[in-house]
Amino acid sequence: MFEILQQEPNVGLWFATLIGLMVGSFGNVVIARLPVILKRQWQIDCALSLEQAPPKFEKFNLSVPRSHCPRCKTFLSWYENIPVLSYVLQLGRCRHCKTRISFRYPLVELIAAALTYAAIASFGFTALGWSYTVLLWCLLILTLIDVDEMLLPDQITLPLLWLGLLLSISILPVSPQDAIIGAAAGYLVLWSVFWLFKIVTKKEGMGYGDFKLLALLGTWLGWQSLPLIILLSSIIGAVIGLFFLVIKKSQPGQPIPFGPFLAGAGVVALFWGERIYHWYWGLVV
Repeated sequence: MFEILQQEPNVGLWFATLIGLMVGSFGNVVIARLPVILKRQWQIDCALSLEQAPPKFEKFNLSVPRSHCPRCKTFLSWYENIPVLSYVLQLGRCRHCKTRISFRYPLVELIAAALTYAAIASFGFTALGWSYTVLLWCLLILTLIDVDEMLLPDQITLPLLWLGLLLSISILPVSPQDAIIGAAAGYLVLWSVFWLFKIVTKKEGMGYGDFKLLALLGTWLGWQSLPLIILLSSIIGAVIGLFFLVIKKSQPGQPIPFGPFLAGAGVVALFWGERIYHWYWGLVV
């Protein structure tokens, strides 16, 4: 089947897009539940470290309990969980209590499908194409968790970093040497900025999750991509921060998650990094 899909690019492309929709649906579950799972585990760990009785929680993971309406608690049937289609057919409301469902759910599914389409269209229905697709799925999930919780879970960033190192052996167009240097340089650059900012201002300017995110981007895209990613993420972050200050949606000193800017810059570097470098050096030279 894999060979047939490779021989029929259009069929393979739309098949991949369908998979992207389904992964986007599962991504919504991860985005909503993983932070809750981590916070509960931290509470248990803190209680145990203080030699106190750990709090007891009902069983809660990525599969339990089943998907349900947050208001009426009615479990959803399989036909109410079809990506995008269920939302459209139900007019964006719970079929039981008519509570409005957030548009973000189908939006995440559509973005995941679009990223899948872009990766497979650009790199083919190949191991490389699917490797980059996995990277894009994880960046999407990390972005939204960071937006919601100011958190970039190690449970996603670290396995993704190690996967990039393994894939650099034979699949990625990045040598293991460049991937290792990219991981070390990506981490150390933001780590150095963090400590310089803390020494000068006595405040923490970013979290350690940002260091690890840039490290994994350096692993997957090579150390050569790091200047572009850092530049783009800084510019986008500054522009968005100023925009929110102007419209008074944030206060001076209010923290803004930096992970989405790093992830967005990584996506730009993946698809257009080489073109941007050629354009830049064409202007300079």
